[in-house]
Amino acid sequence: MKRKTWKNNVHFVLVGPTESGNIGAAARAIKNMDFHRLELVGPVPHLTDEARSMACHAKDVLEAAQVHKTLRRAVAGKALAVGTTRRPGGRRGLIVDVRTGAPRIRKAAAANPVAVLFGNEHTGLTNMELDQCGLVLTIPSSVAFPSLNLAQSVLILAYELSRLEAETRTPGLVAKSECEKLYRRIPGTLQILGYGRKGDKDLNADIARNLRRLIGRAGLTEWELNMLLGLCTRIERKLRRKK
Repeated sequence: MKRKTWKNNVHFVLVGPTESGNIGAAARAIKNMDFHRLELVGPVPHLTDEARSMACHAKDVLEAAQVHKTLRRAVAGKALAVGTTRRPGGRRGLIVDVRTGAPRIRKAAAANPVAVLFGNEHTGLTNMELDQCGLVLTIPSSVAFPSLNLAQSVLILAYELSRLEAETRTPGLVAKSECEKLYRRIPGTLQILGYGRKGDKDLNADIARNLRRLIGRAGLTEWELNMLLGLCTRIERKLRRKK
């Protein structure tokens, strides 16, 4: 059973796909990024051996795909329809980069169903189809060879959305003032381990300085800070008992 998440509100809609293999590959692409909603508008027969082969372990997404006769029916129950295109044009209105538009989809999908539309392999979405979209995205690509495979486009957009979830899950880092507890402990632990002066070099000070820089660049979560403080404590206790 799928857990309740904003991802369940994102519906990837393939409009007029002409190759069943691309439909299967698109199913795999969205499942790779932990999405599950695939919808098809006027597709070719999609439950073919080729489609199942391309779907690989996403056959469940392929077989559960909802099929619509018209695009209007596909977007009727959605709060937001998002189009994708590689072609600019006056009638197409404002077109934004996929990375700029992804947060808007994420925000809308928090409590509303969103349709993300992809045109067929030969012509993409028409102007009339884009007229039903409140937001139009493009994926930057080579000027000399801009056309992406349908499943590639689906994967890139699904990845950009999934990346936003990964960012929200990133744990917070402790303040630099909290790290000072560790910085104060390191020289004492190094001394117990036998680090000191070696010729004209103060190894203890050099190591402590480099560790401060390393930790300062990467930052520490609260769990990591407590782990390192605990490690210092274990080392100090064990070596003091031996002495």
